[in-house]
Order: sequence, then C-alpha cells, then structure tokens
Amino acid sequence: MCGIAGIRRFTGESVSPDTLLAMGSALKHRGPDDSDQWQSDGIGFAHTRLSIIDLAGSHQPMRSADGRWVIAFNGEIFNYRELRRMLDYPFTTEGDTETILAGVAIHGIRFIDRLVGQFALALADLQSGRLHLVRDRLGVLPLYFSHTSDALVFGSEVKALLPALPKAPGVDLRSLDAYLAGRSVPAPHTLFEGVSKLPAAHRAEIDADGTMRVIRYWQPPQADGAGVWSDHGAVDAVDEAVTEAVRAALVADVPVGAYLSGGIDSSLIVAKAAALRPGQPLHTFAAGFGDPRHDELKWARLVSEHVGSEHHEVPVDAADFERLWPLLTWHRDAPMSEPADIAVYRLAQAARQKVSVVLSGEGGDELFAGYPKYRAAAWMSRLSLLPAGLRAAVSDVAERRMPQQWSRPRIALRVLGERERHQQYRAWFAPFTTRERAELLAGIPSRTLDWPAATGRDPVREMLLHDLVAWLPDNLLERGDRMSMAASLELRPPLLDHRLVELAFRLPSRVKLHDGTTKWVLKEVARRSLPSEIVDRRKVGFRVPLDAWFRSGLRDSMWDRLTGTGSFVAQTLNRQAVVRLLERHESGRFNEEARIFTLMSLEVWHEAFFRSPVPVAAGA
Repeated sequence: MCGIAGIRRFTGESVSPDTLLAMGSALKHRGPDDSDQWQSDGIGFAHTRLSIIDLAGSHQPMRSADGRWVIAFNGEIFNYRELRRMLDYPFTTEGDTETILAGVAIHGIRFIDRLVGQFALALADLQSGRLHLVRDRLGVLPLYFSHTSDALVFGSEVKALLPALPKAPGVDLRSLDAYLAGRSVPAPHTLFEGVSKLPAAHRAEIDADGTMRVIRYWQPPQADGAGVWSDHGAVDAVDEAVTEAVRAALVADVPVGAYLSGGIDSSLIVAKAAALRPGQPLHTFAAGFGDPRHDELKWARLVSEHVGSEHHEVPVDAADFERLWPLLTWHRDAPMSEPADIAVYRLAQAARQKVSVVLSGEGGDELFAGYPKYRAAAWMSRLSLLPAGLRAAVSDVAERRMPQQWSRPRIALRVLGERERHQQYRAWFAPFTTRERAELLAGIPSRTLDWPAATGRDPVREMLLHDLVAWLPDNLLERGDRMSMAASLELRPPLLDHRLVELAFRLPSRVKLHDGTTKWVLKEVARRSLPSEIVDRRKVGFRVPLDAWFRSGLRDSMWDRLTGTGSFVAQTLNRQAVVRLLERHESGRFNEEARIFTLMSLEVWHEAFFRSPVPVAAGA
C-alpha cells in the first residue's frame, strides 16, 4: 500500500512543491520505499510507496501515455493481470497502477467498476481540468478531503491535509454524539472541523471551478428469491468464493503472512492460504494478553500446527497501552475505536519483521451474521412494537441494576430502550445510549446521519447492511489500515473481496443464522479445512482485559485524563456524569470498560492533535 495526497486549487494559484513535500512526509510510514510529487496548473499530487507489486517499476505519480491523465494510487488491484490482457495500451511497467491508468485512458472513469481489490486513488484529467477521487467498495483504504471555495485538499490520512490547510482545524463538536454512539464517526464526517471522509463505494468528481459531485458506484445486491439456494449449494458457493478471494489476496511480489487469532475467520483464511501454496512457508501471528478469560493463543497454536505455519506469538500488556496510546492515536487521526487496536499494532510490528503483506479476517461476522446480536434480531424486532416510552423506561431502570457478569442481557436491554430501529442497530456496539449521550453532551448539538432504511421485514439482513455501511469501514477497517500502516505493513482482508460480499448478500439469512447457529454457512465451509474443535468452539472475540487494567495499571491515568485540570472531556462533557461512571467501575460491581475506553480515547486524541501534538518523526 501507499500514501497519497494532493491539492486542486480553483483560484488559478500554483501549488507549492514544498507543501506537497510536507504532505507526503506526513505519510512516510505508509510508503517508506519511494516518494515523489507532481504538479501542473493549479493541481499537485504527492505519493509515498510501499513496494508490493512490480518492485523496481511503477513509480508514482504516473502519467498516461497520451499525457491526459495523472494518477496517485494507494492499494492493490488483484485482477490487474487479466485486465492488462484486455487493454490495447503501450505499457512501460509490470504493475497494477499503470493498468488503472490505461483502463481509464481508454474507457473513462467507469473503468473502476472492473477493478477487484482495495484502493483509494486520485485521477487528474488534464484535458477537462476535472479531478476524480475514488474509494474502494468496502472502504478497506481511507481517503479524506477538505473542500472550500478556494481549493480541495485530499490525502490518505488527515495529518497529510494539515500542511495545505490555511489554518489548523478545530474539533467538530457536532460529531461528538456520533462518536459516543459508535466509538467512530461515520463517513462523510470526522471529528476534525471541515475535514470529510469519502464514503466507501463512492467516487467524487471535482470540476475546475470547484463544483463537486459525490457518486455511489456500487452497493450490495438484493437477496435472491426464495428457493434459489439449498443449504448444500450455499456452502459450496461460499467455499469456492472464499478460495478465490484468498487466491486473489496472495498476489504479490513480496512475502505474505497472516494474522491468526484461532477464530473461524482467520483460521479459515490461513487454511486456504496454506492449501493454495503447498510447500511454501507461511508466517502466522497471534497476540496474547496474559488473561485466561480472553487468551486464545492455544487455539491459534492448534490451527498453526494443523496447517504447518511458522507461528509467532506477541504479548500485550497494560504498559503497551500507556506507552503506545498517544502515538497510535496520531496514526489513527481519530480516537482509538477498539482496545484491540493497540494489539493489532503490536501484531503488525512483529509481522513486518518477516513479511510485507498480511492477511486478516475482517468481514466474516458482518457478512455471515457472526455476532451473538444476530440471534436476537428477530425477537428484538417484535419487542420493538411495544410503545417506545415503555421500552425506554423499563430498560433504563433494569439495566442500571445489572451486575457486570450479566453483560449480554444488559446490552440487550440497552438496545430495546432505543426508540428508533436504526438507533437499535447502532446500540449493539454503542458505548452510550441516546439518553446517556444527551446527559454527557449537555446541550451540544448533533447532526442527523443517513442510515440504510429499516423496515423490519428481514432484521438480520438489515443489521448486516448497517454493519457493512458503518461499523465495518469506520471502525474495524479504519483500525486495520492505520495500525498496519503504522508499521509499514500492508493489510488485506480476503473476506471483503467484493465478489464474495455480493454472494453473501444474495444468500438468504437462514443460511447465515441457521437454527440458532451464527455464521452457519461459513462454519460449514471451515469444517472442510479445520478441526471441529476450532469450528464449534464458543466465540470469544479479540478481547483486551481493560476492566482489570482500569482498576490497576491504568487507574491513575484514567482519573487524571477524564477529570483533571485541562481535560477536554471534563471541560466539554458533563463532568459529574463522567465521575459517576468511573466510580461505578471502581466499585467492582459493574464493568464500564467500554464507556471509559471511549472517553479515554477521545481525551488522548485531543491531547495528540490539540495539546501536545505527536511530531511527525515519531510516527515515521
């Protein structure tokens, strides 16, 4: 992968090479192998490269043979060899970048519909003066921009925009509600005022006069009609699609490894990769937290032994959190959305010592209904027919009295208490309910967000669509990209190959949630390659023991950051509500780790970007 950045001025003013150099320097960790800039009248691109395909060639920014198009590209196109054979073009490289450039030069911007892979790219049409920005279908790779009447500034990360902005952005207070609801801000918004995210599966066209159009170019298909799929046929189709997705993700001119948690998704990917490359070494990487409640190392070892990988284990402890939190927040450009973010970075560090590309298991739960919440979708939909006021009152009273060991019933009550169906879909992963956010924000306005329509006809499918649009790109994939790029490592999630995603959404919900079994169809695929004890074991998830750490190694930091002098959280949110939350957790009767982590991450983000910014050199 790489880093891209650029400027399109609408005033006729030239683009400074020094500004482009500064923008590219902020992305050095994304591309340590090569860098360059390009500029023309009122436009300029910067690029940093992590060499994965065509190592000696494919220098960027790259210009088309006819001189009309210039590209800055971040990502990998897995079907580039097939596409090259279809294009009548005077190729001068062996890589995927020129394949995109050639296809657009011949067929126009809609050539992107033919791309299989993960990508974020900018294309300048020097004939029309139009700039195109494109982000891949699932949002595996990021793309940010700031659009004013004078210029459009874009980059792979927010920090790359900062050298080109007339003044540093402030905090977008209207995004705080969205953050407190999901630990990340859904596209197109961010926590930086005036900075936007291009949504997944969208492209933007920016004319020379500054007119901007954002166009959705892909969306999941409708489910096939009743009777199209038998159970056995669905398993065969998913098996074939997963195999092809892993085969595609192995395309590289450098070594490829894999994360291995011991769960279904990563284990299946590792088994497929080993089968597709028999006799070739496969490095796998797993994290351990020294807590028997959440440690899955023994399962990862079992899978490694089964497929014959060269396995590596990485310890993570509370000291890692305290030491790495500010630096990794700088890399994230946002509050750390999951405690596991830091563990993923430690894994990436270890993996980078052996490989340049790593496969990961993101997407399996969001495509095939892997979370326990999908079991509750149908009955929660029926209970939602009860009056909203009654549901909210019962939920509030009961949930506050539940001890920490009743975590799942407590979450279900919180969901039931939400008034609108789209709020309920968000609430499964929400640290704070609508009522709690209103208390914390104390009058700070929020903005209305655009969510997929919810009718209740197929609540499992609706929940999956919601996770695909918001939870996956803005939380898990953003985490995966930033933590791997912080270590200059390319991350590839094969289960998010858009062809597999399309198949998953064509399948009926009954093969995903089958007689109460979550992720049934993918488990049946995994059963063909993995021991039954891996397939049938209880889902644990990638958990970090923060509940204990916030009562021990991170306790002082927690109180100081959330209630101390100069605390952004204490000054902006309702301080009394924050103190009550910390006291509940310290009592030992309640586990408030998710909410405390959400507030701590917000505070560390504010420190990193507004109080004592982490220097660029520290993140390189």
